[in-house]
Formats: sequence, structure tokens, C-alpha cells
Amino acid sequence: MSPQCPEGSRWVDHLDTLGALLGEITRAYAIDEQRVYLTGMSMGGQGAWAMALRYPERFAAVAPICGPRLSGTDLVERMRVLVGTPVWVFHGAKDEVVPLEHSMAMADALEEVGGTVRLTVYPEAGHDAWTETYNNPALYEWFLQHALALAGD
Repeated sequence: MSPQCPEGSRWVDHLDTLGALLGEITRAYAIDEQRVYLTGMSMGGQGAWAMALRYPERFAAVAPICGPRLSGTDLVERMRVLVGTPVWVFHGAKDEVVPLEHSMAMADALEEVGGTVRLTVYPEAGHDAWTETYNNPALYEWFLQHALALAGD
């Protein structure tokens, strides 16, 4: 699913709504709940981080793209819930909208608590790091390498 953020707001303000939507979709359709993957770009990249932190048990892998870092002084501690979740972060080195340092700070915080995180920086890309990312079959192969172990497995 690809929800669109309500105008004038940010995804971090709608995490409960997104969580309910994900629950509704997984109940209504034949969704393999062990293979739910999360990605987003720009503000959606920040939303992907926020959703992963709110609902870490729901995602087999996460791929935020050029997302602004989450605020708060306890970022490293908050990342502990993602230690078991593979994360692959993407960003353009020449991004003038969301500086590369934002993705680096998020990846560093997760790495600091022992999380599994990769950071891919496109040296010539600006803010549009998503075209190269979503056109890369390696992303989808990587997603499919990961599955949640659900209760009863």
C-alpha cells in the first residue's frame, strides 16, 4: 500500500492511523504477515523510521530513503527496538532538501545499539535518491531475504 499523507501534516502525526490501516489491509487481503516491508521517501522516509519504531514487530525489513532524522535526545535508546530488524538506508550525497547527515545520524544510532543497518549513499544524487533505489532489483531481493518469525513458528 502507498498511503498519501494528509496535506499540511507529517507522517509522524498519523502513526496510529497508519497502524490501523496496516491491520485492516492485512485482515482484508491475503497478506503474508511474515513479509511486510516498509519503505518511504523524503517525509515518507521519516515516516518509515517512525512506523518501524512504533511497530517493530510488524516489519520484516525497512528501507528509509532520504528521510529527515527523528527529533528527540533519546534517539539511540529508541533504536533498541529495531535491533532485530534489518534496515537499509539510502540517501543522495548532494541532497539540498534533507542533508545526508540526517540518514547518517539514524543509521549511526541504530548501529550504536547493535542493529543491522546498511547505508547506501549515491555520490551524484540530490534529493531524488528514490528513483535509483526503487529501480534497483537488489532492494527487492534484499527485502525477500527477510521474514518475521511469528508466534507458533
